Amino acid sequence: MTAVDTLPSSVQPSAAPTAAPGGRTLPQFVLTITCQDQVGIVHAVTEFLLAHGANIKEHQQFDDPVHGVVHLRTAFTGPDELRLETMEADFAAIADRFGMRYRLHDQTPPRMLVMVSKGGHCLNDLIFRWRAGGLGGEIALVVSNHEDLRPMAEAAGLPFLHVPVSPATKDAAEQRLLELVEAHDIDLVVLARYMQILSDDLCRALAGRAINIHHSFLPGFKGARPYHQAYERGVKLVGATAHYVTADLDEGPIIEQEVIRVDHSYDPRALSTVGQDAEALALSRAVRWHCEHRVLLEGTSTVVFR
Repeated sequence: MTAVDTLPSSVQPSAAPTAAPGGRTLPQFVLTITCQDQVGIVHAVTEFLLAHGANIKEHQQFDDPVHGVVHLRTAFTGPDELRLETMEADFAAIADRFGMRYRLHDQTPPRMLVMVSKGGHCLNDLIFRWRAGGLGGEIALVVSNHEDLRPMAEAAGLPFLHVPVSPATKDAAEQRLLELVEAHDIDLVVLARYMQILSDDLCRALAGRAINIHHSFLPGFKGARPYHQAYERGVKLVGATAHYVTADLDEGPIIEQEVIRVDHSYDPRALSTVGQDAEALALSRAVRWHCEHRVLLEGTSTVVFR
């Protein structure tokens, strides 16, 4: 992009929702765009927003010099009468002119379905952040192939559904999951240490709206007892990767990674504790950024506007 086609550096993230005179909270929206780099993109966007009475609160963009692609995220407020459907219809002509892939979002929090097995550290962290209002979305229900975490979910007032999985019932369990996604208007499925491999068909059905977390030892220490394997090899870094789910196991587009340095004094139990901390941190950040529409998928990678 040319220098004349950028916003001034004074456009910064808003610390809190903007209030109108009288204390009313103005409607908030987010526009995300990906398209080939060309002159006039930001001008067209800002002109469009001005015409609709919108006020930009945050603008971020990344000009990818390798692929010649521009990624853009603009958060803005608008007058009370501004509607998402109206903006989508009006923006279509601009999108066609520049060949944009774009999404417009209003302030409705995305609804999440969290999937778990027996380990509760990630679920516990997500529940805490959700109840504190810092997750960016709403947890609608918890689904598990075991009963172990029912008390944790129900103590938080969340519906808990036990959907057992075996080789004989796997297809039916996955169909049940899709039915729950539809019935509860789920926008995002979060695999919070769900210890089942999803089928290729289910991965395709949830493409771009399912996030998984795994420890950083893959593919080095596969299978059972990875932290014991790591201890035997004297690892010095423990971490976790949060990524979108794809048919390629644990190889989807990466959203966030967390790394914690360790040393020889960490036994397998201590390594596991550190690893759980890393998993919870990486997953919660990935979920929040997705819910705030800060993650733009680009092939096998992502652009994350933090």
